[in-house]
Amino acid sequence: MEEQRMTVTAQGKDVGQRIDAASSAWTGLSRQSMKKRLDAGDVTVDGKPVKASYKLKEGDTVTIRIPEAKPVSARPENIPLDIVYEDRDLLVVNKPTGMVVHPAPGHAEGTLVGALLYHTTDLSGINGELRPGIVHRIDKDTSGLLVVAKNDAAHRALAAQLAEHAMDRQYRAVVNGMVASNRGTVDMPIGRHPKDRLRMAAVEGGKPAVTHFEVVERYERFTQMIFRLETGRTHQIRVHMAAIGHPVTGDPLYGGDRGLFFPTEGQCLHAEVLGFVHPSTGEHLRFRAPLPEDFLAVLRAVGGE
Repeated sequence: MEEQRMTVTAQGKDVGQRIDAASSAWTGLSRQSMKKRLDAGDVTVDGKPVKASYKLKEGDTVTIRIPEAKPVSARPENIPLDIVYEDRDLLVVNKPTGMVVHPAPGHAEGTLVGALLYHTTDLSGINGELRPGIVHRIDKDTSGLLVVAKNDAAHRALAAQLAEHAMDRQYRAVVNGMVASNRGTVDMPIGRHPKDRLRMAAVEGGKPAVTHFEVVERYERFTQMIFRLETGRTHQIRVHMAAIGHPVTGDPLYGGDRGLFFPTEGQCLHAEVLGFVHPSTGEHLRFRAPLPEDFLAVLRAVGGE
């Protein structure tokens, strides 16, 4: 298998970072994937292999060997897509509730990846055969905006913005209870739940996770809120809100109230705003997806309309 080589000189904000974190940002590959490459000796500093915990110094020359992506094996499917924006480098999709982003055990069909493969043959290969073009994800039962990369250069640039918390991601949700503060921040590390492998939890030793929130409207038993993510951990908003006693309404995994009629089987959470710098033009793009009908139905059920 052919391979690519990337060489980066550590400088500025790179200095002092762990090499697994920095190389993840540079390549767009996951930190876990980069740890495996470091363990295999595929990442060197000044020609010498280092451990994942190595902290970069000014002027370090880092060389990363990246095997060529395997051919995509996910099957193209003729599934309608709500494409908000598209050019030769990327596209922005408004994902519906209930659609899984990429194939996984139990979800081989009906995925966003399958729909993308039918729509275009131009997708980045950095994330491998089952996640072509996928820069970031949202949960199956969360609706809203995702950016998809059409080539590896765009993928790396967008992934770097994610890693640097430079991408504007705003969510809207209905949560249980009356949230007291009009605005605030939840700063709790998130990791795998110690007893339930399907869930995440706010745990000591987890990865840093920061969620900023603002109350939109309060109802008798519920609150409509806006969230802005500083980090992007799995289930971050769902975990943080459950941890402070206000789980997302309808959330089957983290205790959201289902006592009222809800038209969906999942959480009332919508990725409403997505903003980023275009990797080729440098233009700042910002998109907003209207609230879907199932979200509006929840608002009507809780007294919001």
